[in-house]
Amino acid sequence: MRFEEPVLLYGAGKEALSTRAFLKAQQPNLPVFVAVDSGTADVPDTVQIPADELPRAIAERRFSYIIKSPGVSRYKPIFEIAADAGISVTSNLNLWGSSYRAGRTVIAITGTKGKSTTATLTHLMLTRSGIDAGLAGNVGLAPIDIADKHAVVIFELSSYQTSDMSFLPDIAALTNLYPEHVDWHGSVERYYADKLHLIDRDGDFPVALGAKAKGNALVAKAVRDHRRLVQELTADQERAIENAAAHSRLKGAHNLDNAFLAAQIALATGGTMDGILAGIAAFRPLPHRLEEHSIGGVTFVDDSISTTPEATKAALAAYPGRRIALIAGGHEREQDYAELATLLALRGVTTLVTLPVTGKRLADAARIAAPEIVVTEVPDLEAAMHTLLAQRERFDTIILSPGAPSYNQFKNFEERGARFIAYAQALFATA
Repeated sequence: MRFEEPVLLYGAGKEALSTRAFLKAQQPNLPVFVAVDSGTADVPDTVQIPADELPRAIAERRFSYIIKSPGVSRYKPIFEIAADAGISVTSNLNLWGSSYRAGRTVIAITGTKGKSTTATLTHLMLTRSGIDAGLAGNVGLAPIDIADKHAVVIFELSSYQTSDMSFLPDIAALTNLYPEHVDWHGSVERYYADKLHLIDRDGDFPVALGAKAKGNALVAKAVRDHRRLVQELTADQERAIENAAAHSRLKGAHNLDNAFLAAQIALATGGTMDGILAGIAAFRPLPHRLEEHSIGGVTFVDDSISTTPEATKAALAAYPGRRIALIAGGHEREQDYAELATLLALRGVTTLVTLPVTGKRLADAARIAAPEIVVTEVPDLEAAMHTLLAQRERFDTIILSPGAPSYNQFKNFEERGARFIAYAQALFATA
């Protein structure tokens, strides 16, 4: 693909930097502009367009293409202006598709939760099977950066990316489907449709489903024909995988489900059982996902990557028999915390500390569902940790599993998780 006129990068994160480097290598003299909805954009060799000037610039067709970052909703009114002006909108992922898709086997994995672990496990299983495989998307490299380096490319994709993915995979996988990202998609129904766009397409590529995706009516409709589903594991294969997982760093029943799904994908791609078991043994938890730290006699679990109530449920289920203090709450995405509240006491939660904004709903529901739990609403994470320091006799494990994004108080979930452990070290190490 060549661009004959200036290009606009909308968004300035990891993928925008990747896209700029790609454009620089392909067309060194191509004028590139960048726009962000707030703040400044630190993207080399670009000219920033102020947000308030963007509608006019697009209406005047000052750009040939808009290359949108995943975090920018495709449903923003600005893209209606672009459509009226005849300006095409693409993405880093779709640039990879137009530039490097041919001749490669593509595995695309999505789902509300578990997609990163499943993609990582699939990559490990294939490489341990002697297959030349690379990992990109939200884990590993940005899509365009993986280029043509591998015969097999595994993409871990969010609903932001699947919503307008323009090329077909060779194998598609869905871990599960729960409400999320309503603010980006505009409605739960549109979120489901955009997530399922990965599989609900013309084409005979096979589909692999996680345990929580099977039996979902929306998923079944998107699959269209059950004959597209990859072969199920045998009982012997499941037992071997379960045994390998029990001796690995995979925690919780949800991660065993992820391992089963990854194994199905790996076998469908030519992987071996020996490679699958070696991949499980080699797995290391992703940063900020059930990441354990022992500090001052207390187990601290950094599960900051948790952005849905379902992820928090899975985190609590991974620690049976513990007396748990849970820190939860964050950026508002209109998620329902009622069911989570009913499970807290059953999962060993003795103490609940909640953060704005969604924490208030969880706190209110928990007071009704489990009055024996001590519930405290605090303004920020530092206050949460001081509150727990004063109540440390009530628990042996503190889990940060917010069940909500971090954006109202932190730059990202990584910063939130790092701050959690820093407070733990400062407050509990010598307490």
